Amino acid sequence: MTDAGASAIFLIRCADRKGIVARVAGFIHDAGGNILDSNHHTDRLSGTFLMRIEFALDGFGIPRRDIAAAFAPVAKMFGMWYEVHFSDDRPRVGVLVSRQDHCLADLLQRQRRGEMKIEIPVILSNHDACAMWADLFKIPFHVLPVTGDTKREQERQVLGILKQQRVELIVLARYMQILSAGFLAEAGCPVINIHHSFLPAFSGAHPYRQAYERGVKIVGATAHYATEELDEGPIIEQDVIRVGHRDTEEDLIRKGRDLEEIVLARAVRKHVERRVLVYGRKTVVFE
Repeated sequence: MTDAGASAIFLIRCADRKGIVARVAGFIHDAGGNILDSNHHTDRLSGTFLMRIEFALDGFGIPRRDIAAAFAPVAKMFGMWYEVHFSDDRPRVGVLVSRQDHCLADLLQRQRRGEMKIEIPVILSNHDACAMWADLFKIPFHVLPVTGDTKREQERQVLGILKQQRVELIVLARYMQILSAGFLAEAGCPVINIHHSFLPAFSGAHPYRQAYERGVKIVGATAHYATEELDEGPIIEQDVIRVGHRDTEEDLIRKGRDLEEIVLARAVRKHVERRVLVYGRKTVVFE
């Protein structure tokens, strides 16, 4: 893989102290690197330092395969958690969907247009309603029905397919099943979910019905990392749209679908561009 035009990205998290930015920048400078973008934030309440720094690989004196190891002494000095990513990577994304196809169709079209630098090697569902999209985009599609009695076995099958496809990110594109703690622990990669409300309001089932019954003036959508606590994972992206007293529950659903598509797309893009850092129940998202 050529380094021409490519860049490396450090994601860093550690306890805040003096000298971190200077030492990280110094490491890049000493190896002949040119910094393209740098963002950092300190959560003063927790004393947590978070950083995203991107630098060109052209002229950098350390081969990309050795950068993580070369940076280890700096990381040890500051007690850092860190990751190294590369701008020309195309993460393999497994998509889970149920009957509603709008978020799936939007992701597929954005990927096809080159707006999203990902590969989608597989789509899985507990229904066959979205098979036409997989056929259209020539992506393998697996239907794995699930009931309360078969949930553990169905999740085992889903995990087997995802691991076989070497998936690095799982996207729940309106997958209307609650993933077990065991599934999330064994997945071995982040899971992004789109929830059809402005969390923490109206979590759980039927949020548009809940919103309609409360007579809200806005409805929203939230993309978050899935955790074993339902709809409680760290939030990546949110948006809202105004609604009025003349809007029916169906109107809220229709307006909400537009939000769900764009909020999920933003979240996936920010994740694959390595702009999201999780700490505790929160995220920092570097624009």
